[in-house]
Amino acid sequence: MGSLVQVQPGEQKKAATAAFFVSERNPIPTPSPGYGERTMQLITVGTVAFDRIETPFGTAEKTVGGAATYISLAASVFLEKLGLVSVVGDDFPVPVMRDLEKRGVDLSGLEILKGKESFFWAGRYHYDMNSRDTLETRLNVLLELDPKLPPAYRKAPYVMLGNLDPTVQGKVLDQMEKRPALVVMDTMNFWMDSALEKLKEVIRRVDILTINDAEARQLSGEHSLVKAANKILSMGPKYLVVKKGEHGALLFGQGRVFFAPALPLEDVIDPTGAGDTFAGGFIGYLARTQDHGFDNLKRAIIVGSALASFTCEKFGIERLAEVSREDIDARIQQFVELVDFDIELVEE
Repeated sequence: MGSLVQVQPGEQKKAATAAFFVSERNPIPTPSPGYGERTMQLITVGTVAFDRIETPFGTAEKTVGGAATYISLAASVFLEKLGLVSVVGDDFPVPVMRDLEKRGVDLSGLEILKGKESFFWAGRYHYDMNSRDTLETRLNVLLELDPKLPPAYRKAPYVMLGNLDPTVQGKVLDQMEKRPALVVMDTMNFWMDSALEKLKEVIRRVDILTINDAEARQLSGEHSLVKAANKILSMGPKYLVVKKGEHGALLFGQGRVFFAPALPLEDVIDPTGAGDTFAGGFIGYLARTQDHGFDNLKRAIIVGSALASFTCEKFGIERLAEVSREDIDARIQQFVELVDFDIELVEE
């Protein structure tokens, strides 16, 4: 796709800020020694689904969605070999599957059940686009999801556990032949209400947990997000990412905190999948750079936020599927400029 971000000579400060951008001089690394040629760089477990979305700006009657779809599309910007673990019915469009494969997403972990219907969700967003009502949920084939990892998936160094029943998430980790280099997990309040103990078991096994601010408070029982983060980190993860929608994201870990703003957009058409896109960009960047230090996680959050901002511009996966490397370059540079400032301290 070409290189990311061209920094003009003399722009030393911007060059330092933008040094995390991937370029031709920072190629996609191969998996670590000991991993086979066919081993996936990243595997994602999650939903592949149909959505019906209503917003104040229009309606999408039946658009492709699902956490694993958004995550895989976002991560494919940075990686060449990705595995997807999910289940669909034979109603799921073949052209979408072919497009995923063209982007490097291996579908041998995607089970297709004949004569069955794919998972379906319908929702209506309020005018502020921060809140929504679920109108209908049809689990369909999701009730039969029992992940079986193909051999090429079982040594993947990076694992993204999309929002699903923690029992399913745990089964994926159980099938890994060795401890992955990094496991990122997403979850939600539903599982905190219905499967808290099993959820905590899986949380103990992951490196990074991503949840929103309300879920962080519910999981921890603390109102302060700082106290909530400390309590959640004591459950096992090394880092916690708290997603705050249009108000950005917080990263906690190693006794440090980082805040990344969300990019103000002129038009927000559909925020469905933005959180999953964020997660895909986040882990995709980490898998490409193979650096799990706090400073690189900060960069990954900016990359994930930039990709998530595209998802909001059209319904479903439409905008994310068409985004170019040049688009991403420009969007990340907007984030750099959003938080770039000089200040002189007032002397006494």
